[in-house]
Amino acid sequence: MDIVVKGRKTEVPERFRKHVAEKLNLEKIQKLDGKVISLDVEVSKEPNPRQADRCDRVEITLRSRGPVIRAEAAASDPYAALDLAAEKLDARLRKQHDKRYTRRGARRLTAAEVPDHVPGVATLNGNGLPVSADESEGVPTKKVGSLEVQGEGPLVVREKTHVAAPMTLDQALYEMELVGHDFYLFVDSETKEPSVVYRRHAYDYGVIHLSTDTMVTQAHSPDAGGALGG
Repeated sequence: MDIVVKGRKTEVPERFRKHVAEKLNLEKIQKLDGKVISLDVEVSKEPNPRQADRCDRVEITLRSRGPVIRAEAAASDPYAALDLAAEKLDARLRKQHDKRYTRRGARRLTAAEVPDHVPGVATLNGNGLPVSADESEGVPTKKVGSLEVQGEGPLVVREKTHVAAPMTLDQALYEMELVGHDFYLFVDSETKEPSVVYRRHAYDYGVIHLSTDTMVTQAHSPDAGGALGG
């Protein structure tokens, strides 16, 4: 990779080009960013005499497989401007390098690993509430998603109970649009059974009706079944 030095509305002397090559150490830059593609240095001059202390501007552009890094500075001569811009470039390269190193070296802990790395972390019971050390001893533990839950589950995050009067399908659709949800649970006024209306595509709707299966209800009844007599 070569350093491209160009002037914008100004001539760049050969002496300055050599100084750029010495100031911008390619070996050092590639150690901080091994995926550098190009390094451009642009020199420009401000003709306004009122800005004599900032008449020479140097902009350094480093392109790599990652984000483009730019550093620019202005001073009374191009050499001083180059020194300032080079310092900014070095600082930004080091920041990017440290960020990449931190991302590679660090790793997020899963919920199951938290108790092993964080002393005194709370343990959840089957209701999602923290339990004391005495309660946790001898209680079986199981995984629910990324969490370890002690005791019987399931882990209930939120529970609500609503009192609702039976309504028609049209009224349920109206209520769903009124609250702005994608589904609405209601009791059908015709069947007296729980039902759900839901939005499918645009203004296309679907409805799910639940009905009680008497055979299943009897099979799960405490009084159902029994031994066959011989």
